[in-house]
Amino acid sequence: MAHFFLSETLGTSADGARVADPVVGATVSLTGAEAKHAVTVSRVRPGETLLLGDGAGLMLGVTVLTAAPAELTARVDTVSRTPAATPRILLVQALAKGDRDELAVQAATELGIDGVIPWAAARSVARWEGLKIVKGQARWSAIVREASKQSIRGWLPEVLPLTSTKQLASLAATSRMLLLEPTAELRLTAVAVPTDDRDIVLVVGPEGGIAPSELDILEQAGASRVRLGDTVLRTSTAGPAAVAILNATLGRW
Repeated sequence: MAHFFLSETLGTSADGARVADPVVGATVSLTGAEAKHAVTVSRVRPGETLLLGDGAGLMLGVTVLTAAPAELTARVDTVSRTPAATPRILLVQALAKGDRDELAVQAATELGIDGVIPWAAARSVARWEGLKIVKGQARWSAIVREASKQSIRGWLPEVLPLTSTKQLASLAATSRMLLLEPTAELRLTAVAVPTDDRDIVLVVGPEGGIAPSELDILEQAGASRVRLGDTVLRTSTAGPAAVAILNATLGRW
């Protein structure tokens, strides 16, 4: 079933009254780019059933009433809410050449990551500078949005601003930060189930790996090194693989 994100959760109830929190029988509207994509690209027509979400846990099962590029209206058939995940899993993905960082972000989103942090690592070949910072974050946000729609996720992960190693060190002090490092002694599969609600932050380096100086800085701030196995994965696959393991550890799967 196709899934689209509401720009706002407003509609009308069966008696015509405007509501801010749709209930069964209410009419909701899909506008803007989402409506245009649904009607002109996905060819949605009246009578079809869709899922509409607000990206914050609300999911509506609806039947389409009218379908125009400027606005799609639908009747709410079901209403469900998914609570936010606790603890959250955040992916710190180092900028990488080609589309490898984007592939990592897409797959990690489909697998259930709760937030993404782009990282300007010392060994990153790709660089976001000047206007590229805004464009890069917008590009990752679009990838996350489309991957969330494809996988029918109730919560839309946030793409945070470009981060430096110094800023990551500050984050390590308030979270449970795990550095994916092939030479680490501790396997990620051996990490104990968390007993608190601190965010779990997975840090993935670029093609050349996390620089020794960065490992030292982050470890001194409270991060821990972990490895996935006896082989070395690409930067595009390490993060998603780690997310899958944590999903099992946390009982999400």
